[in-house]
Amino acid sequence: MPVNEYNQPIGISLPDWKPAAMPVPHTLTGRFCRLLPLDAEKHAEGLFAAHQLAADDRNWTYLPYDRPDTLKAMRAFLEGLTGSEGFVHFAVLDSQSGKPVGSVALMRIDPASGVLEIGHVNFSPRMQRTSASTEVIFLLLSYAFDALGYRRCEWKCDGLNAPSRAAAMRFGFVYEGTFKNAIVTKGRNRDTDWFTITDQRWPHIRAAFMAWLDAGNFDSDGRQIRRLGDFFPPETP
Repeated sequence: MPVNEYNQPIGISLPDWKPAAMPVPHTLTGRFCRLLPLDAEKHAEGLFAAHQLAADDRNWTYLPYDRPDTLKAMRAFLEGLTGSEGFVHFAVLDSQSGKPVGSVALMRIDPASGVLEIGHVNFSPRMQRTSASTEVIFLLLSYAFDALGYRRCEWKCDGLNAPSRAAAMRFGFVYEGTFKNAIVTKGRNRDTDWFTITDQRWPHIRAAFMAWLDAGNFDSDGRQIRRLGDFFPPETP
């Protein structure tokens, strides 16, 4: 641990650090899906149809908004998302059908410190528990670390949102702690769990994702042979 002239411990010097680049609306292409800049006019109809496949609203419980109940409401909802400053929203399109199946965002973006967050993860029934839902996260992580030069990517969720907690750890994020009484949402208290991947760990995480995405890891029906977690080395989750 380095110390200063007063013998106080200080953080490791970063003499070569340069601020990361700001994310921009950008197309990211994978094997199972593509991420396109979210567009209310282009994607409202497809996303409305995809989310209408859900029998109820349980997938929206921990989101800060409710499921739009009409196409008009969906269009207005998406316009609100894309009009918010500090967010880069993406529509997720299935590679085979070309149809929108979900949306996600990069947010809380701090290029000076090299920190951002993956949030507003909203996958329709057409996307849940599919290979595309895993590849989306890889595409965003690779964009953040490899293309833009970020040092830290965060994942935050309601402390009661067990599926989101499990997803974060399955993707290689490390739990850092819980912020009690973090926000009020939908008239309720929310404790927020924080997870992260840092640039030191990213090479291990990237190698695991790439091994998982290899064509040899999928059978003739497109089903995975080994889980993503099977490819993480012992020192990573």
